[in-house]
Amino acid sequence: MSKAGYIALVLVVLTGVAIFYTAITHRQQRRVPHLDVERSEFPIKGIDISAHNGNVDFEAVAADSVDFVYLKASEGNTFRDGSFADNYDKARAAGLPVGAYHFFRFECDGEAQARNMLQAVSYRRFQLPLAIDVEETGNGAGFDAEAVRVEVQKMMEYLRQSGYRVMVYTNKQGLAQYVPEVRGDSELWICSFTNPPLPGVEWTLWQHSHRGRVRGVEGMVDVNTFNGDRARWRKWVL
Repeated sequence: MSKAGYIALVLVVLTGVAIFYTAITHRQQRRVPHLDVERSEFPIKGIDISAHNGNVDFEAVAADSVDFVYLKASEGNTFRDGSFADNYDKARAAGLPVGAYHFFRFECDGEAQARNMLQAVSYRRFQLPLAIDVEETGNGAGFDAEAVRVEVQKMMEYLRQSGYRVMVYTNKQGLAQYVPEVRGDSELWICSFTNPPLPGVEWTLWQHSHRGRVRGVEGMVDVNTFNGDRARWRKWVL
């Protein structure tokens, strides 16, 4: 083979490898936001929604093997989800256990955020803990991690002192950087697309998909599961 032919062959091979690698990478990226779980191992299924999900038919949701729903209530110091009250009423009417979550803003005081959440939920009754969503996505990088942890702790304590159970939602990066140690009367809701979701760390809820499909919700929805069987679930849910 001539030198030119050899170079051409090498270029063809390298191009093929590059195309293959790109295809595999894109395929993996498409898979990142979704992971199926074995319902024989994790029988409890839940979704979390906000105004972004539009008008939800909770009767259809409940009929589609969904066991619980988390509703966005608030964000930061002042923002409140415009669909929360209506979603709460309809979910409860459909017989679904309900929880509320708050998106934590890194630049805001923790106690002020707790007060905003309590005003948003208006002291409604919940079967699931109030959840604080702590993640870099939506906040951006560059915040002092210790300062964020202090404010998250302040919000957790304020909510507990107001009589609520508290849960922290986060991903692996957020847990390592921004979340105080989760123990005692607080619990962990982890977002992870690997199984097991968080080796060596105790968790209560696991968000394993951003691309779920549930009847009654138009488009894709976040899907979660509970760490336990139905007997344990009945003991945990209020």
